[in-house]
Amino acid sequence: MKKLLPLLATLTLPLASFAQTSPRPLNLADLNRMRDVADPNLSPDGAWVAYTVSRVDTATDKRDADVWMARTDGSQNIRVTTNPAGESKPRFSPDGKYLSFISGRNQEDGGDAQLWLLNRAGGEAEKVTKIKGSVSDYVWSPDGSRIAMIIRDADPDSLTAAQKAKKKTAPPIVIDRFQFKKDVDGYLNSQRQHLYVFDVATRRLTKLTPGVYDEYLPAWSPDGKQLAFSSKRGPDPDRHDNFDLFLIDAKAGATARPLLATDVPESAPNYGSRPAWSPDGRRIAFVQGGPKEQLVYALHQLMVVDVAGGPARPLTAGLDRNTTQPQWSADGKSVYFLLEDDRAESLMRVPATGGKLSTVLAGPRQVGDFDRTGKGATVVLSSQPQQPTEVFALDKKGKLLPLSKQNDAWLKDVALGAVEPMQAKSKDGTLVSGFTIKPVGYQVGHKYPTILRIHGGPVAQFGYGFAFEWQYFAANGYAVVVANPRGSSGRGLEYSKAIYADWGNKDTDDVLAVVDYAVAEGLADPDRLGVGGWSYGGIMTDQVIARDQRFKAAVSGASIGNVLAGYGTDQYIRDYETELGTPWKNTDVYLRVSYPFYHADQIKTPTLFVCGEKDFNVPLLNTEQMYQALQSLHVPTQLVIYPGQFHGVTTPSYVKDRYVRYLKWYNKYLMPSGTAQAGAR
Repeated sequence: MKKLLPLLATLTLPLASFAQTSPRPLNLADLNRMRDVADPNLSPDGAWVAYTVSRVDTATDKRDADVWMARTDGSQNIRVTTNPAGESKPRFSPDGKYLSFISGRNQEDGGDAQLWLLNRAGGEAEKVTKIKGSVSDYVWSPDGSRIAMIIRDADPDSLTAAQKAKKKTAPPIVIDRFQFKKDVDGYLNSQRQHLYVFDVATRRLTKLTPGVYDEYLPAWSPDGKQLAFSSKRGPDPDRHDNFDLFLIDAKAGATARPLLATDVPESAPNYGSRPAWSPDGRRIAFVQGGPKEQLVYALHQLMVVDVAGGPARPLTAGLDRNTTQPQWSADGKSVYFLLEDDRAESLMRVPATGGKLSTVLAGPRQVGDFDRTGKGATVVLSSQPQQPTEVFALDKKGKLLPLSKQNDAWLKDVALGAVEPMQAKSKDGTLVSGFTIKPVGYQVGHKYPTILRIHGGPVAQFGYGFAFEWQYFAANGYAVVVANPRGSSGRGLEYSKAIYADWGNKDTDDVLAVVDYAVAEGLADPDRLGVGGWSYGGIMTDQVIARDQRFKAAVSGASIGNVLAGYGTDQYIRDYETELGTPWKNTDVYLRVSYPFYHADQIKTPTLFVCGEKDFNVPLLNTEQMYQALQSLHVPTQLVIYPGQFHGVTTPSYVKDRYVRYLKWYNKYLMPSGTAQAGAR
């Protein structure tokens, strides 16, 4: 493994500077004040950065995302769009004349996303695509004359607004696919998404890739003649996750040809990393996954391949960490990328031939995105424990200049709990990283009711970023402990895949270790412990309370305790059959990972179960089974179902309601009578 001494050294910095004193604790009204900042894109001259700001619209009970622009010298920050339909993916044209974005505004049939162009010289934005279907991704050609688009087919089984008004009966949903459902998308029929080229001058749209395949992440060659993209091919692409890189000439009638056709995925869409052409057009940098048997546990490795042919070469050989989002330097001598390490995400650089890594921006932070221009201007999307995600300009000395400043106003009046990194030793001696969050008004020597919160994934991590949830509990008198147990990313392949086909075993020991740490440190009151999480965090909550009875309250969100019930009812059929096998051949494995349901009689913890009605990721029926089991056993329990919600609860009033219910449930069992905070702040 390559040494990361320069980076890791920066991660040992104390976080005391993150603590601050302000007049009032955070409250639920701050959910409406908080702005989610995303997707920075630099203008060609580097003078401006466009980005999106998502906020709560209380009148419609929805979130609205608008496009903003800020000067990279920090002198100006302006809102560009105001339409309630929302906008995404702002991009400057190569000549800087246009600012483009995707929006469902003015769509009568429910908001299929179309491409819009805003002339920066003035005037209203123009909708330049008028298609049945939805634009999900796009990228400008180098000369600005064309735009490559990924367009999703219209749903043949859905009714138009006019048909709904006439009370037409929807047609039957006909399915013959191996993977037949997906969260948000619903049941999967014949819909696919394909690659198109749009001519800006003539407004003509040309389809490049027909067929029963899906295309993702297009990238133009520097001369504008070719496009690289990622796709799964073969007789039945639903049965595998082996994405390959393809090349196609950017003209009608062209045939896609594989650039790489290996047995591991290249530029898989879940990596969020578009392939990047070198400035001379001879090489492509991309992110490669691992063997199919490793599934989501596999590392994402930065690679480069010659366009003329030949095998791909690793740029970060021996680096046991995830790498994403490659971008070439203007001279083609190096590649910039994001590196995920223990609780941190950093901006790094590596020579285009491989070799020693250089740190561009690291420290106790999460760099979620970045953009660069050929002239060297750089912007980053960065978050820290007491700073929500914002856009910053980054100079050559590594100094950050705040640009977006969307959350400064409300944060200056709020007191936040101190977030402190920690490591605990698990039962078998494995070191487990995490954080303790002290309650607002913390007093040394006082023991506090403490909530263990567990992240989803499982291949994800709690990092050095802002978490409203942690601060909400801290504002209401709780200490919070969080961990990155085995199964998490950020600690290498072996750490991640340690729970392969063994969910709830080692990772339960790991999360309990951080609770023991908080008790030993005198922060956590051992008689007032709660636990909770969402998705795999909910799954782990079920595992923890079935294996350990010390917790007095639990909140299990979008969880599954009986994995046998998951087979064929959620979206993970390939994962099930690869990791666990089939239920009729590997029943013992399914029963082992279904420990909470088949040992429900060991659960004594009062548990609140929460789920979205339309969740196809971890469907409601799984939550209902655990709820029913505790009802049968007379363990205090409650089930909350949010209508119309998928795996992620997004309706603002439901988001607020969920926090209110979390706090009420924890207060009921963890706060002595009369000591609970008055209501949900």
